[in-house]
Amino acid sequence: MSKAVTRCRWAEGVSLDYIAYHDEEWGVPVWDDRRQFEFLVLEGAQAGLSWSTILNKRDGYRKLFVDFDPAKVARFTKQRVEKLLLDPSIVRNRLKVESAVTNAKAFLKVQNEFGTFCDYIWQFVDGEPIQNAFKKDSDIPVTSPQSDTLSKDLKNRGFKFVGSTIIYAHMQATGMVNDHVSACFRRKTCAAMAKNKG
Repeated sequence: MSKAVTRCRWAEGVSLDYIAYHDEEWGVPVWDDRRQFEFLVLEGAQAGLSWSTILNKRDGYRKLFVDFDPAKVARFTKQRVEKLLLDPSIVRNRLKVESAVTNAKAFLKVQNEFGTFCDYIWQFVDGEPIQNAFKKDSDIPVTSPQSDTLSKDLKNRGFKFVGSTIIYAHMQATGMVNDHVSACFRRKTCAAMAKNKG
């Protein structure tokens, strides 16, 4: 399957789930708040680990974080957090688990202020995905001026695990920036999706 088309090199030779993530999700513009929250939680959990590790634990996160409902996660108690830290189906890092609860509360405040989290976050790219055309994976940056600005604003709003590198990865995952390399079969597809919000 992986040899039939040209993909971004990072997606090759890891696992079928990894390839499916690249082919179906990565770079697709996300205009759904719950999906935005999901990627914030997962990207924060990924810090210092491989993305394949997080993909392998994604179902665990969906179950334990009530399908990434920020209103429900925001109400997690200290006792609930302690219980989560005993479950091997997620990354059992206290700071990361606690940050998910903190971020859920901050997420709700953003929704209250802007109507939706998407309305808030997409303003940092003027409401349209940035279309890059890098020739190889090694050309792709790990931060950008936009991720720097967004990271700073998120931190000011009380979010945790939102450094510029994590936020740039979030922007790539949620299609705020299209970083599929120029030869990748998904680049044009994701670019076309940019015109279809929602």
